[in-house]
Amino acid sequence: MLQLTGEWLGRGEATVLLVLIGLATLGTVALFLVATAGTLRRRNRTYLLLTVAIGLLVVRSVVGLGTVFGAVPMPIHHLAGHGVDLSIALLVLAAIFAVDRPEAPE
Repeated sequence: MLQLTGEWLGRGEATVLLVLIGLATLGTVALFLVATAGTLRRRNRTYLLLTVAIGLLVVRSVVGLGTVFGAVPMPIHHLAGHGVDLSIALLVLAAIFAVDRPEAPE
């Protein structure tokens, strides 16, 4: 299993990295499920934008796992990772701007 990690990562490092990415994946999947439930409950564009951003964190973790197992080459890993980072930042900004202004007191 871990022999597929390639030359850039030793066996001990691969084990630690695999555990960390595995925990990150489980955490982001759990967070995504909670966010999805919130989005379905609120049916709000802001919730939807944030849920998609959290879903991209799951994608990022899966790309990391694919890299550790040798299925995703390092250049693709970096391109996907930075692309996901940019997308998350844009989605969070869109969510901030999508929030309605509070009503002014009369």
